[in-house]
Parts: sequence; C-alpha cells; structure tokens
Amino acid sequence: MLSYRHAFHAGNFADVFKHVLLVQLLRALQRKDKPFSVLDTHAGAGRYDLHSPPAQKNREFAGGIGRLWNQAGLSPELADYVAQVRALNPDGCLRYYPGSPRLVRALLRPGDRLMLTELHPTEHAALKAEFAGDRQVAVHHQDGYAALNALLPPPERRGLVLLDPAYELKDEFDRLLEAIQVIHRRWATGSVAVWYPILDRAPSQRWQRNLQQLEIPAILCAELGLYPYDVPLGLHGAGMVILNPPWKLDETLGRLLPELLQRLRVGDHGQTRLEWLALAP
Repeated sequence: MLSYRHAFHAGNFADVFKHVLLVQLLRALQRKDKPFSVLDTHAGAGRYDLHSPPAQKNREFAGGIGRLWNQAGLSPELADYVAQVRALNPDGCLRYYPGSPRLVRALLRPGDRLMLTELHPTEHAALKAEFAGDRQVAVHHQDGYAALNALLPPPERRGLVLLDPAYELKDEFDRLLEAIQVIHRRWATGSVAVWYPILDRAPSQRWQRNLQQLEIPAILCAELGLYPYDVPLGLHGAGMVILNPPWKLDETLGRLLPELLQRLRVGDHGQTRLEWLALAP
C-alpha cells in the first residue's frame, strides 16, 4: 500500500520504547570485539524533522522524546538513548529525531556494517541521501521481507535483524511469522527484534502463541502500554519480541520498563509486560 509515513509519528512514545530497547541491543553487541552487522528491513527515512508539517500535525513527539528531553535523574540506559538524540541536535533544541538507521549508525564501530531496505520511493530517496558516501551502510530499494534470503546470513555471523513494518496489511503478523522462520533457518544464532503496535490485543497475542510453536530456544517479550487496552481504537501501547536476546537483557528491561512507564505515562493508566515466551533450560 505504501501509504504509511513515519514522519507523522516520529519520536512518539512507541518510538521511544523501540529505540531505548534498540540501543540496549546494540550496546550488547559492542561487548565483544568481533564485528557485527545489523539489517533494518523497514528502515524509513533515517531522520525526521520535528518542525516539519507532518510532525507538527499532531505533535506526537511531545508525549515521547519531548517528555524525556529535559528530565533529570534518568537511568544510565535512558540517558544513553537521549544522548543519541541530542547528538543530532547539538544546539540543545529538539528538532531532529533519529530513526532506527541513524541510531544504529551512531553505534557502529569501524568494521561493523548496517544494511537498510526501504520500499517506499520517497522514504528510500531520503534514506539514500542520509547515508550517501558512507561505506559502512548499504541502502537497498527493496521489500524488506524479500531481502532476507539475499542478505542473510551476514559474513560477520554476529548481529541483529530489526523488523519494524508499518502494519498496514491485515496479514502483517502472518508475514512476520514467515520472515522469522526464514531468518532462523538461515541464521539461527542471530538476534531478531520485532516491534509491533498494540491497537487490539488479539492479533499480537495470537502471533506470539504461533511463535512459541517454532521451537526457537529463547524468545523474550517486552511491552509498554500507556492507555487501557479495552478502550476504542487507538495506539494503546507497543511491544517488542526479541529472539536470541543478549545475556541479562531481561534484567535490564526489568528496570527500564517501569521507568519508561513512570516518565511517559498519562494519568494513572499504564502497564508493562516482560515475559519469556520461550527459554530453553
């Protein structure tokens, strides 16, 4: 359909949740000296201007990164994430928000690689311009699901696949299930992070039950909900399922999720979830 444009939602609470977790996944990869690669299958534009008309339309960023921008006393993990956003705004004023590609690029070391796929022509053009001349970043104008067979496994044999589709299609969770099977078959030791919106609980819960049937040895689920799940349609929360998560990520998220809820919550609503969907002995 290619109608989704992330500029309308950049920096909102769901982006904050996703990118805080992404930074932790990348920090874990940095703990070993060996190079790693990251594949971002639905990369978007790379960075977003929060002064642009799409971002200003509903100002969703005000309830996300805007809430953290000047808060004191952040945990080291949240402070790390905010520092990555501040690096794009050296004058101290919040204007530019990094998409996942820009966040990942900031945390690559010499020898690490980033592979980006984006099908939307406008988003791809912006992404191509963002990383023009960067030898550590490859940008492909391609469907992210179709690219899995061609790009995996990476030569480094270490790294992460980030699956973050627009959820425009009714069968998106089915497509994700197929994609995860492809990834696991081609690269069983790679980590996979799948972000999803929580609009209606049923689709993601059904998908998670199907994931549990794949016999993948380690699957961790983290969720942040800011609004009651039983109210009418809307973005109530967001989640991320992580296959082959790094060691002790569950302990880190056990601290981070309550802090995120405390700092982003609206009124008395909100909840978090941290659960192993699969954990081999």
